[in-house]
Formats: sequence, structure tokens, C-alpha cells
Amino acid sequence: MRLADAVVAGLVQGPAELLPVSSSAHVGLLLRRWGVAGAERKEAEVALHAGTAVALALLDRRRPRWGLLIAATAPPALAGLALERPIETRLGGPRSIAAGLMLGSAAMVLADRVPARRGGAGTVDGLWLGAAQALALIPGVSRSGASRAAARARGFARRDAAQLSREVALPVLAGAATLKGARLAARRPDRATLATLGAGAAAAAVSTAAALRCEQGGTVPPWVWAAYRTALAVGIVCQDRGR
Repeated sequence: MRLADAVVAGLVQGPAELLPVSSSAHVGLLLRRWGVAGAERKEAEVALHAGTAVALALLDRRRPRWGLLIAATAPPALAGLALERPIETRLGGPRSIAAGLMLGSAAMVLADRVPARRGGAGTVDGLWLGAAQALALIPGVSRSGASRAAARARGFARRDAAQLSREVALPVLAGAATLKGARLAARRPDRATLATLGAGAAAAAVSTAAALRCEQGGTVPPWVWAAYRTALAVGIVCQDRGR
């Protein structure tokens, strides 16, 4: 992957990860378009996830709620370890990503119909958020979109749902970066590759910080995100048909 490509992917990573639009539908398709696949793609994913995780760790000053975080992290961690290979081999193509975008959009719009009646989140809420993040391993679904939908379905207001989504993001992203980072280290990439990946990670950290500031309130109606995701899904399918 070229240095410029890594920087562009990093700049897209932050908003695509934190907003309910799917990083796999944006960054994943970019990497695919550039011909980045196999081990090289995994290396890029390590760098981008690490950059986002670093930004979240530095900028999110809230005291950790360990019960909530553990409950929200266990399901995606177990699902990722068990299903990583089947997901990589069977999903991730343009049409499956488009389907994930549509399914995630429907979930967000339906969940937003639940009246906002909840205050503090507990361990049970964490398990729901964790299940949503596990489902978001399906490309196109969106971790942020799924966790926001789960929180809204549990009766949290839009703002609180967005905050919960950001709160439970760090352990999942850090875990993914650590696991894939260990595999990356075992391959012993050269200095040029490490420099490229470092540039991508830095760009991802910057774009994540910008996304945190721009969407801090989390009050954008889900139908707006759903409309964007639907348009993106249609565009992906039309482009795939034209090939």
C-alpha cells in the first residue's frame, strides 16, 4: 500500500468507525479498490484500528465502568475468535457489504421508535451492546450503528445511545489491534511498510479526534444515517453490476 493511500484510509477511518456508517463499507471498499488484500490488508487494519483506539484512549476522560465494558466486550471478542476466518472468506464482497448496510439501516430506524425512558446503563445493557457489536463483525452492519440501535432499543435517548456506543468502542478496537498486531509482528514487516502503516495510524487518530468533536452530541436522527447508507448500498450494487 502506498503512503498516500494509507493516509487517505486513515482519514476515512475515524468518521467511518465512530459514526453509524460502517468502516468496512468505506475503508474496506477503498482497500479493495486499491488492490490491498490478504496479509497487506490485515496490516492496514491493524494500523487503522490502533490509531482510532489511541485517539479514544487519549480523548475519552470518563471513568471506566468495568462491568459494562466487560459485558460489552466479551461477545464480540468470542465471536471474532470463532468466526474471523468464515467472515473473511465468505463475506466482505460488495453485495454482502451492501446487504449489511441495509440491514443496519433498518435496525437503527426501527430501534429509534422506542420511547426514551432510561438513565444509567448496567451489565445487562452491556450484554446487549456486546451482542450488537458481535453482529457488527458482518461487513457493512457498522459497530457504531449496531450498538446505537441496541441502546435505543433498550430505551436510551439518542444522545445517550451515541455516548454508550463510543464508551464501549475502545476495548473492542484495542483488542482487535492487539490481536492482529501480534500477527503483524510475527511477519516482521520492513521499515518502509512500518512507515506506511504508521502514517495510516496517525491519520486515523487525527480523523477520530475530529469525528469525536463533530458528533459529540449524537442527536442526528437515525433516518439521516439510514438514507445515506441506503444510497451508498445502491451505489455499491450498481457499480458491482457494471463490472
